Amino acid sequence: MGLLIRTAAVYFLLLTTLAAAAPGGVALQMLSETNLARTNPQRYAGYLLELRRQYQGRSYLMPGTVATFVMTSEGVAALDEAVRFLQKQKPLPALTWSQGLAESAGDLVRDEGGNGEVGHTGRQSGGVRQRIERHGTWSTRIAENIGYGPDTARLMTMQLIIDDGVADRGHRMNIFTPVFKVAGAACGPHPSYQNMCVMDFAVGFR
Repeated sequence: MGLLIRTAAVYFLLLTTLAAAAPGGVALQMLSETNLARTNPQRYAGYLLELRRQYQGRSYLMPGTVATFVMTSEGVAALDEAVRFLQKQKPLPALTWSQGLAESAGDLVRDEGGNGEVGHTGRQSGGVRQRIERHGTWSTRIAENIGYGPDTARLMTMQLIIDDGVADRGHRMNIFTPVFKVAGAACGPHPSYQNMCVMDFAVGFR
């Protein structure tokens, strides 16, 4: 059995004016957006190109706002690299929702939502494998993505695909790993970054 643990990309909000959306709805939308990216990567490249117009140096204006800027590490270079990746990416099958993996993700959202920490190991909930195995049995391979900041599933998914500041583009690779069949997500408020979403992936889970 294998385990992939990826570091979370952290985007710093200079000014946030929007309230967090309903966690349950955003979690389901995260799977829908992830599946849209997997099944139609060229269409998703178009969404990134729309976001590109919001860039000003190393920051970009959050779509739908007048004064919410996100500071990045790499600027538009990471977005352009993601667009090239998506334009070449072959479509993959959609992932199926796993309630057990969603509960595992929810454990970390509640943990970090309460203490303001970041990363894949919760103070109370534990590491990726520990949390997932608390809710069921996985097969072959597991992985986890975490995003902080954006208040919509599309912006959160774009952030993970761009993967600014993450050298191995681990979040993007998790989304486009062909062998993954199931996933579950949870989203909620975060004391420092306003919002967070966690998505856990597996080849099989019961």
